[in-house]
Amino acid sequence: NRAHEVGHKKDRFDRWMAKIVLASVGYGHFFIEHNKGHHRDVATPADPATSRMGESIYTFSKRELPGAFRRGWDLEAVRLERCGKSPWSLDNEVLQPAIITVALYAVLLALYGPLMLIFLPLQAAFAWWQLTSANFIEHYGLLRQKKPDGRYEHQTPYHSWNSNHIMSNLMLFHLQRHSDHHANST
Repeated sequence: NRAHEVGHKKDRFDRWMAKIVLASVGYGHFFIEHNKGHHRDVATPADPATSRMGESIYTFSKRELPGAFRRGWDLEAVRLERCGKSPWSLDNEVLQPAIITVALYAVLLALYGPLMLIFLPLQAAFAWWQLTSANFIEHYGLLRQKKPDGRYEHQTPYHSWNSNHIMSNLMLFHLQRHSDHHANST
């Protein structure tokens, strides 16, 4: 959750910290997908991180996890193409944390041995499940209306669920005041 928060900041140091923390659990694509995809398409059918009415968390996770990675990659490929660069360049902000993940996991495996082959996938799966669970709850069943011109209405507080409980807000850096997060993400 902290990586999610600093990933919204404009400062280069904060953004790199977000990539590094997300890389520690092999989820670096979230940095791009969440900021450039989810915040744009929230509560629309185009958003893999918005759960649908009646959808179970298990069905949602099978759609959201690969969908978020694909969209993160696609968004970066488009950005890099506009800059005249290959998506396989080191400027790719999905590849950057992926490289960090591989390097970090290789070092941990070298230092601590085969036990890491159990621990690393478990801790990554736990982190992925936490982010997926948060995505599932925060916009469950909400849908922005499509306007006659084919675009979707602007986001409003009605397109996010809020939970104004003291403990959850302290533990999650006020992420559970989710409509405010979408209105004021930085």
